[in-house]
Amino acid sequence: MSTDADDTRAPLRHPLPPFTAATALIKVQAAEDAWNSRDPQHVAAAYTPDSTWRNRSTFLTGRAEIEAFLTEKWERELDYALRKELWAFHQNRIAVRFQYEWHDATGQWWRSYGNEQWEFDDRGYMSRREASINDVAITADERRIHGRRLPGSDTGIPLR
Repeated sequence: MSTDADDTRAPLRHPLPPFTAATALIKVQAAEDAWNSRDPQHVAAAYTPDSTWRNRSTFLTGRAEIEAFLTEKWERELDYALRKELWAFHQNRIAVRFQYEWHDATGQWWRSYGNEQWEFDDRGYMSRREASINDVAITADERRIHGRRLPGSDTGIPLR
C-alpha cells in the first residue's frame, strides 16, 4: 500500500513525529479545529490515502471512505461542536479523549464521549484512527460546548 510517507510530493503536515508534549498538543488542537469546520474534504486530507479507521462499529479504509462517512455524519449530527484533550503520546502515536455535542433532526441534543488512538506516518499524516464513542441524551440547557474553542479558553473537559 502506498502512503503519503512514500510520496515525497505530498506536503509535510507539521508537527511531525516523534511528538513532544508541545507538538502533540498542537496536533490535537489542529484536529479539533479541522473537525469543528465540519468540512469532510478538509478533515480527510489529514489522513494518509490508505488510512484505516474504526469509528464505533464502522471500519473504513482510505480518504474517499473517510470523506463519505464524515459527510453522512454531519448530515445527521447537526450543530456539531467538539472538544479534544491530549491524553498521552509516544513517538508517532497520540491518544485523546473528547466530547462533542449535536442534535438530531427531531431536536434531541446529545453529548458524545469518546477516546481515540492515533498513529502518524513520518510526514505527519494520520495512518490509523481508532475511536470508541458513547452517546448520552442531554437537554439544550445542559449544553456546554458552543462552537469553536476560543484561544485561551482551555479549561479541560469535565468527566460529566
